[in-house]
Amino acid sequence: MAGRPYHHGDLRRAVIDAALEATRESGPAGWSLRELARRAGVSHAAPAHHFGDKAGVLTAVAAEGFALFANALEAAAAQGPREAGLAYIRFALAHRAHFEVMFRPELYRLDDPGLLAARERAGAVLAASGGTLAADAARARATTIGAWAFAHGFAELWLSGSLPESADGDPEEVARPVIEVLFGR
Repeated sequence: MAGRPYHHGDLRRAVIDAALEATRESGPAGWSLRELARRAGVSHAAPAHHFGDKAGVLTAVAAEGFALFANALEAAAAQGPREAGLAYIRFALAHRAHFEVMFRPELYRLDDPGLLAARERAGAVLAASGGTLAADAARARATTIGAWAFAHGFAELWLSGSLPESADGDPEEVARPVIEVLFGR
């Protein structure tokens, strides 16, 4: 690594991209800052200087993931809560590395302002959308948790290959009738 420059066109982006790639390959625990530096083509000290430590990199990954997630949920929620649930699943499949970090708060800094804002935004969409499925206001929280648990659990089952259809099926074709059974049309 000797002779590699500290400065990079966009060090932050390069390190986040390297973290996403490494996470796709070996999960969020399977890499080091030194590995990210190698992947990003910078000195081994550059990621630590910019992010502090691995938790700093994972905080940036989670914050970016929650912002993308909130965008996807907001766009789909305008079409109704069932579409928001499907958007949740689509997001998990399309942004697997982000998804693997976002819901593991032990990996990142929970007090990061950017992370908190993006997470709260996504949570607000989930709460508003899930609440519309409730028969009455008293059941809104329980219904929201149920809808969230379904979407998250379905995504995890699909990503792990636990559902037979995961090998070559369409996740939306499988999820949509389950949503209808659980929450009606």
